[in-house]
Amino acid sequence: MAIKSFQGKRDASQGKEDAQILVSDYMTKKLITFKAEDSLHHVINQLITNKISGAPVVNDKNELIGIISETDCIKHISESKYYNMPTDINNTVGNNMVTAVDTIDKDMNIFDAAFKFITTHRRRFPVVENGKLIGQLSQKDVLKAAITVKGNTWNG
Repeated sequence: MAIKSFQGKRDASQGKEDAQILVSDYMTKKLITFKAEDSLHHVINQLITNKISGAPVVNDKNELIGIISETDCIKHISESKYYNMPTDINNTVGNNMVTAVDTIDKDMNIFDAAFKFITTHRRRFPVVENGKLIGQLSQKDVLKAAITVKGNTWNG
């Protein structure tokens, strides 16, 4: 009697789904943050010095209250030049930040987060737990996760 098909001994891991790669595995935990009372001049200097395009804004309890970006700073500069007004160095983050901030959960799958980047056209998502800022996920963090994945369609 001949064996028509033999797959070999089954590995214990066969049939099990690979562990999910979570946002918490790749999010940045050491963040540069700003306060609402910080000046835009300070923000611009920090963005340039640290080579970042934006950062979360938190209160004294480390609760997320907004986000400030290069675009917000450029908008302020553009408006003041348009009206031929000098840029007010004392203008604050609180007057220019975005307060309706999309956040993501630390337990979200990194590839679900990637889809959220595509659909919302955001560059970063703060990660909040119990109202407190615990990290941030950027598009670059998703790319770092993607190169660690070894699947059937990925070379590596």
